[in-house]
Amino acid sequence: MNNNKIIAVDFDGTIVEDAYPEIGKVKLFAFDTLKKLQSKGYRLILWTYRYGRRLNEAVEFCRQNGVEFYAANNSFEGETFDPAAQSRKIHADYFIDDRNLGGFPGWGEIYEIIKYKIEFDIEGKEVIPYSKRKSQKKEGFFSRLFGK
Repeated sequence: MNNNKIIAVDFDGTIVEDAYPEIGKVKLFAFDTLKKLQSKGYRLILWTYRYGRRLNEAVEFCRQNGVEFYAANNSFEGETFDPAAQSRKIHADYFIDDRNLGGFPGWGEIYEIIKYKIEFDIEGKEVIPYSKRKSQKKEGFFSRLFGK
């Protein structure tokens, strides 16, 4: 159960390949994963550098691909940002962004992290960042057999 968790999701480089100010090619499994999260009750916020016309284009692009966000660049729908009274950081439980430390792991891994770490509250499952896994050399048959 997600307890109505809020997930903030970046657009350029995360949902689509980074081609800012244009809209890049959709990343593999991005919309499938976002729709699955919404069907499980997660509230999604589009959290992006885009604003004005470019933000509206991104919101409409996502809508055309079956994902409507709870809010865009705000903590909740209809929020008016007042820099004198609030922080620029939005309220969310989790952030999905291509600029995470360790890089963007891919939508398949993101779903697995959410599934095991958040939904099932499994603390013992180690999540190895994509960047580290790429550098790990797979052991061959003889290395495993003889420990060399």
